[in-house]
Formats: sequence, structure tokens, C-alpha cells
Amino acid sequence: MSWLRYIGKAIRNFHFRKIQVLISMSSVTVTIVAVVLVSVLLVERSARTAEENAYMNLGQIIEQVNANLELYVGGMQDVFTVAEKRIQQSPNLHGDVRLGDQMETILSTREDLVTMALFTQEGELVRNLPTNGMRKNTKLTEQNWFESALQYPNSLQFSPPHIQNLFKSDYRWVVSMSKLVQYNDGAQEKQGVLVMDFNFRTIDELSQRVSLGKKGYVYIIDNVGNIVYHPQQQLIYAGLKYENLEPVLNYSYGSYMDNLDGEKRLITIQTVRPAGWKIVGVAYADEFLTTRQELSQFLYGFLLVAIVIIMAVNIYVSAKISQPIQRLERSVQMVERGDFGTNVYVSGAYEVEQLSKRFNLMLRRIRELMDQIINEQEAKRKSELDVLQSQINPHFLYNTLNSVTRMAELGRNEEVVTTITSLSRFFRISLSKGDHIIPLRDELEHVRHYLIIQNIRFKNKFRYEIEAEEDILDALTLKLILQPIVENAIQHGIEPSPEPGLIRIRTLREGDLLNIVISDNGVGMDKERLAGLKAGKLRSESGSGVGVNNVQERIGLYYGKPYGLHYESEPEEGTTVTITLPLTVQDSNSREGGM
Repeated sequence: MSWLRYIGKAIRNFHFRKIQVLISMSSVTVTIVAVVLVSVLLVERSARTAEENAYMNLGQIIEQVNANLELYVGGMQDVFTVAEKRIQQSPNLHGDVRLGDQMETILSTREDLVTMALFTQEGELVRNLPTNGMRKNTKLTEQNWFESALQYPNSLQFSPPHIQNLFKSDYRWVVSMSKLVQYNDGAQEKQGVLVMDFNFRTIDELSQRVSLGKKGYVYIIDNVGNIVYHPQQQLIYAGLKYENLEPVLNYSYGSYMDNLDGEKRLITIQTVRPAGWKIVGVAYADEFLTTRQELSQFLYGFLLVAIVIIMAVNIYVSAKISQPIQRLERSVQMVERGDFGTNVYVSGAYEVEQLSKRFNLMLRRIRELMDQIINEQEAKRKSELDVLQSQINPHFLYNTLNSVTRMAELGRNEEVVTTITSLSRFFRISLSKGDHIIPLRDELEHVRHYLIIQNIRFKNKFRYEIEAEEDILDALTLKLILQPIVENAIQHGIEPSPEPGLIRIRTLREGDLLNIVISDNGVGMDKERLAGLKAGKLRSESGSGVGVNNVQERIGLYYGKPYGLHYESEPEEGTTVTITLPLTVQDSNSREGGM
């Protein structure tokens, strides 16, 4: 019964003198009266002009198609005329090389020109382009274009579309142009039939572009009623579709109404002058002609929709003044829950609008301050990473250069060149144009040059192996994370050992993780020394300066805590360090060249 109480309360509060009621009733009444008067006046005019517009629009469409076809057929006729003049001017058709070049030029300038050929009146081939051999049993003299050229010797003839079957080439759907022409065969002047085959595809495309409603279409016939083009040509040939061509043949231009299978159709006709073809546009009356009944139905529907819209607009306009305040309250609650991206609804009375604008300004300032704090923290994080990554101790450079000096004094020039080359490439990759992230192949190349330098310095005290899967060489990694591990392996594992050393570097893919394993066969470490290494206490001043602890901090800063270094070591058994990173493969389109 709550809804009955709600209705009763609304009736008790209803009063004709309320502004909301006055605005709603007056605007609804005025609008409905105006809409009814205007609609009644327009119905009669619309009913009369609908059919006129349909005839005019369809006529313009067919006229445009006709203009396009006349332009295309005229171009075909011009090409034929040029070829005919060249043949008549040739002193000897068989031995005229210049004529052949001219015909080749004509053929190459028209993509739709398939073949051109000259035949005697008895059907013997005189000359053709392209110079393909003729097929057997073509019954050339019985073909439509050949007979028409002989029957009407003074006019250019157009054939219906057919398959080009004279020469050994593709079976193309073509329209043939033919005419009886004069040509010189040595000292004799003869007559022959010149034929040109044009690809029917262009005519087909021009006709298919026409849109005459959902069911309408365009078809083309010649001057005796043969179908040149029809979108359902196969159904026509199979007898499954019928076109009433008798009245069409009586028209060169114009329109009329046709009734086929109980459907009214608007037929519009234009004639393509050069070819004598007729373009016939077929549009269905139920798509183009708006009847009085349809207009009345539209009027009733329009009135109903108009009443609903007007009532809705008036209810919205005459809403209670408290609605803007309620919207402001909801917006403030969203901000209270931490959604600082919201904007307060700006509408309503002047005071509410001003309050909303001021609140939006405050929110904008809060967002700016939050963005500023985020940017400052990000900049601080990047600066810390830059400081960690730039800690390259000059002692490594000094020691390497001293070794180069001693080798030069001893005449070991080959080792000098190798050391300096590796040192140059080592520092080149270290700089990496300021990039923190480089491909795995570059990082492996960097540590390889470091091992070459150290192997020369330590007089081949150790060997090294680098094994990497080809499909992950483009994976991205922080630079300068392998060299510190290898440096510790040399100085704290292999150098104290009396045995020849081996350093092995392998890369492994495990799901979406990239593992880089660095192992050595040095003296190893006990638990206490291993703990010192993890804490970053084992750092040689003569090395590169980028310590193991530095590597761990950089990985943590860039990728997060789940990633980093894992150690395994036993005294006299060597040490294994595994670097775990997320597997991110570089796009081959954006990858720059290797160092």
C-alpha cells in the first residue's frame, strides 16, 4: 500500500498555481499544437513531392552512370581510331617495324586492352598483339563481332560480353570492338577486320557501384535487347529470372512504372551514345516512394515521441532545487573515499554553481600536488639508480693500462691490440648512450671483453665459457650486472686457487623468468664469508667498483624485491651465482644495432 500513499501525497501536493505545473502544462500544450499544425501542412506537400524527388534522384544516378560509361566507351573508341589510322598509314603491314612499336605503345597504355588483331575477310590472321598463337576451332567467321563488321562496314561495332577464345592466353571476359578497315600488303591495298578486346571488368565495376536502395540494381542491354551486363546474369541465362525488355526497347531516355510479379518498380533509362547500349535502372517503389499512409503513421509516431520528450524535458527543468545540492554531496563523498579524479557537477542555482567551481579548483590543485610528489619520488629513484650505475672505479682502468704498457715493452703487440680493443668495447657498452636497459646480447658481450682483459692480465690462469639461448638474446636486462659477479669470481675464487680456473656463464628461460647462472671452480666460501659477500663487504678497490651489493640494489630498485641474486658456495668446490630477472623481449623493429 506504500505506492497508494505515495500517489495520495503527490495528489495533495499538486496545485495548478505551482511554477513547475504551469511551465509543464503550457509548454506541452503549445508544443503539441504547433507540431500537429506543422505536420498536417507538411503531409500533403510531402506526399506530392515524394514521387517527384524519387524520379529526379534516380534519373540523376542513372545519368551519372551513363556519363561514366560514355566517357569510358569514348576512350575505347579513340584508341580504336588511333590504331586504325596507324594501320592505314603503314606502307607494308607485315614488314613495318615502326607499326609494331606503335601498336605495342597503344597496348601498354591501356590496362583494360587485352588483345588487338587484324584478320582478312576470309578469317585469316594478318597481325596481332600480343603475338600469341591462335586456338583451333574458334569459328572466327561465325563470331558476332566478325559478322557485324562485315555487315556494317562503315561503323564501329560493339559486341556483347563474351570469353576471349581466339588466342592462347587467359580466358578473359571481354567486349570486342570491330570494324572493316583498309590496309596495305606490299603493293596491294586490302580490306580486313580490325578487332580490339577490352576487359569487361571496368564496365562491371562502374555498374556495381550504383546503389538504388536495398533491392534496386542496374543492367545494360544492346540496341537489339541482348544483355550486356546484369548483376544476376547467370540467373537470366538459366531462365530463373526474367526482365521485361519490350517496353525498355521503346525508350531511349526517360522513366516509367513497371509491375513485375506484383511489385511496382520505377524504371529509368539512359542510352550510351557511342555503343548504342541502354542503361536501365530498376528501383522498387516501396523503397523510394513514400505513401500518404506511411506519412500518417510517421506523424502519429512523431507526436507520441514529441509528447514524451517534452514531458521529460519539463520534468527535468522543473526539478527540485535540492537536486544540485544532492549531486554536490555525492561528488564530495567520492572525494572522501579517495577518488580525486572526479569532477563536481557544475549546475543548478548560482550559489551552487560557484561552490562547485571552487571545489573543482581545490581538487585540481590537490591532483597537481600529488602528481608533483610522484614525479619528485620518481626523479629521486632514477637519480639513485644513476648514482649506483655510475660507480666505476678508475683503478680497473689504471691496472689495465699498466698491463698494456708492460706488454708493449715486452713486444707482445698482439696482446696489446686485443687488450685495448676489448677495453674500448668494454667502456663503450658501459656507457650505452646513457641507457640503463640494454639487450642481453650486449650485456654478454660486455662481460666477454672484461674476461678477455682479465685473462690477459692473469696470464691465462682461467678459461671461460658463455652459453646463451639464441631466442632470448634480445631479452632486456640492466647493464653492468654480470661483470661484478665475474670480478668476484676471479679475485676471490680463482686467483687464490693453485688450480687452473673455469668461469661458466649460462642463460636459461623458465616460464616468464630469465635466469643468468655464473659459476666458477675456485676456492669457494664458507657461510661467514658468503654472508659478507651478500652484505657487500667483499669489494676490491682494484676492481671496477660496481660491487655485488650494488647489483642487488639496482635490481631491487628497477624490478622489485622478488628478483635479484641467489648464491650457492662450498669451500674448495667453487661458487654459483644465479641472477633472476623478468623475461622481457625487445621488439625487433625498435632494436638498435649491437655495440
